[in-house]
Amino acid sequence: MKTFILRWLLGVLFLWAAVSKIGNPREFLSSVYAYELPFPRPILQGVAVVLPWVELLCGLLLIAGFWPETALLGLVLLLGIFVLATGQAWARGLKIDCGCFNLDFLGPGLSSSLKFVETAAFAFFRNIGLLGLIAWFRKGDLR
Repeated sequence: MKTFILRWLLGVLFLWAAVSKIGNPREFLSSVYAYELPFPRPILQGVAVVLPWVELLCGLLLIAGFWPETALLGLVLLLGIFVLATGQAWARGLKIDCGCFNLDFLGPGLSSSLKFVETAAFAFFRNIGLLGLIAWFRKGDLR
């Protein structure tokens, strides 16, 4: 039961991340550019288009309980990339919004007071924690 609830929470988290990116594609592309990664713009644009849909698919698969191992593998790959991207941004001192979640639905006061969750440093440790959660999942029954 515990893994079922955690699988659902992880699925909802990635659905939220995906929907906030899909709903604001220009804003997400700006976030991708802010990482100042050494890739040509067309590659970064492709990432900005494809990444939210992969998050959405993985989140839906986790919630539905279909192919949970595949969904978790997809999330491990994504989170590995996120750890590298947020880690390099944090190490370089980039003051950026990670582009992970849209907190605007919380209202202007609460949204602005929670902006620290969008910093590169917080995102780096959040992604490490999510990888740890997935590692724990893999030891238990995912259904």
